[in-house]
Amino acid sequence: MQQRRYYQFFVLILILLAGAVWVVVTENSTIFGREIFTHLGLDLVGGVQALLEADVPADAVLDPNSMDTARTIIENRVNGLLGVGEATVQKAGDRRIVVELPGEQNPEQALGTLKETGLLEFVDMGTNPVPAGTIIQTDYVLSGADSAQPGDANASTGEPQQTWHTIMTGAELKDVGVTISKLKEYEVAFELTSDGGKIFADYTSKNVGNYLAIVLDKIVISSPRVNSPITGGKGVISGNFDQESSNKLSVQLRYGSLPVPLKVIETRAIGPTLGQDSLQKSLKAGAIGLSIVILFMALYYRLPGVLADFALITYALLAFALFKLIPVTLTLPGIAGFVLSIGMAVDANVLIFERLKEELKLGKTLHNAIDLAWNRAWPSIRDSNFSTLITCAILFWFGSAFGASIIKGFAVTLALGVGVSLFTAVTVTRTYLHIVMDNIKLSDRHGWFGL
Repeated sequence: MQQRRYYQFFVLILILLAGAVWVVVTENSTIFGREIFTHLGLDLVGGVQALLEADVPADAVLDPNSMDTARTIIENRVNGLLGVGEATVQKAGDRRIVVELPGEQNPEQALGTLKETGLLEFVDMGTNPVPAGTIIQTDYVLSGADSAQPGDANASTGEPQQTWHTIMTGAELKDVGVTISKLKEYEVAFELTSDGGKIFADYTSKNVGNYLAIVLDKIVISSPRVNSPITGGKGVISGNFDQESSNKLSVQLRYGSLPVPLKVIETRAIGPTLGQDSLQKSLKAGAIGLSIVILFMALYYRLPGVLADFALITYALLAFALFKLIPVTLTLPGIAGFVLSIGMAVDANVLIFERLKEELKLGKTLHNAIDLAWNRAWPSIRDSNFSTLITCAILFWFGSAFGASIIKGFAVTLALGVGVSLFTAVTVTRTYLHIVMDNIKLSDRHGWFGL
């Protein structure tokens, strides 16, 4: 009965292994509608690193949640606009955000879009619309102060500026997307919430013939004329868009406006720490090191060592497939964490096999010796791995608190690797041992175990 259970585990392991091999060997494949590929960090492919800071007076008190919200919106904009799934966006202190864009070729455009406030307003223009591109002042108040900074600049020149009335803001948007009109022009289609739809219907019903400006960050995008009441809660924004600009506006509106304005205080273009040639040499060195470990296990522990090698290969495939599926951005420190977790996976097998040899020398049968060896090695394996996981949690917290993405990458890959190594130690190695050894007569095969 127990042997049957191990065969069931073996089938499950083979299924997982087959899936892991497929994920590892295929690049840019699609699973459940999501593209799967190896995510590489700045130090491997180069890119842009920028430091954004809240553009408010130094003595201003920020809402503790505002920067968290800003970080989430920035991350959504990165993924939605740039398609940079491996980008890193994290807080650095109380009012700064670190953005890393691996492989980004147009940093000015990317950072310009990310830091824009993205405040959409529907503004009543009455019968006197202003041209697209005009900076205007509105009566909408954001965070206790008028968010329209251009008005202050005009005031300094002594020129009075009209204040326009905001009917509603982008907070009432339910969905936004890019469409192409019958005239083959790009437009941004939007759908309003139920409350927004009522406000829009009420305004358009009472102001047929007037102009309603669509304003982004106090800049007029377009001023369409209200020709008839709009009661369906849907509309489009038009205004000389091309594909890039319409997609940019759509992403900004879809992911909301930033709760605080941001400014770029530092930008660095980062080349890959390792060139392609150096990266290939590093991978070659890693393969040589792994081969030496595999050879040592086979020569020293004989048959159990060979099975451990298969378990180690299973571990490496499962871990790397997991990195691609999550996905985890692989940087040099991240790869170092993965390599270190391989060493811990080997260490677990060494503990089991040393106990196995001791039990066999005491005259135990192979089946009993395997179970006793694993049970007695487990406390050491458990304690060493859990202490490593605690360390990983501390490193991850430290990296998150101080914006040290290098430390976070190391902690994440090491923690995932340790988790997978625990699975292989508990399930894979033990299953392989029972499947192969339960039917071997030890008295005839002492040399197979190095006894």
